[in-house]
Amino acid sequence: MEQLLKLLEKNPTLTPKQMAVMLDRQESEVKAVIDDCTKKGIIKGYRAIIDWEKAETQMVKALIELKVTPKKGRGFDEIAMAIASMDEVEAVTLMSGGYDLLVEIRAKTFQDIAMFVFKRLSPMDDVNETATHFVLRPYKNAGIIYYDDEADERSFTAL
Repeated sequence: MEQLLKLLEKNPTLTPKQMAVMLDRQESEVKAVIDDCTKKGIIKGYRAIIDWEKAETQMVKALIELKVTPKKGRGFDEIAMAIASMDEVEAVTLMSGGYDLLVEIRAKTFQDIAMFVFKRLSPMDDVNETATHFVLRPYKNAGIIYYDDEADERSFTAL
């Protein structure tokens, strides 16, 4: 099952027939495992990895670190799920280190993200501190390298 899941994670456009050939299994067996994993919630969904810069679509991504006060008896789950339920939020991760939660958000402008932090996150009772980091350029995402040997437009003059 692990090999099948890795194949599916790397390329969700593969058909069950293609995966069966790659894994030396029967197509019906591959379909059954995929169905079972979907029913059990192991497979959460499928998505394309988009290079928004190349799509020439105005899109800003930010990583927001949060220090929060965990709820007694519920830990970080309650605050994390409240944040995860917000439409603007792409991901929420509990982490160790200087901050407790990492929130990933995407919006049209830097101002939209600033207003999200100001109006939605900062006023939450359990949020003690935020640190917002804007993504300037991705080089690799979900195992996919974005770099395409683009020409470097910076000039260099030797001394």
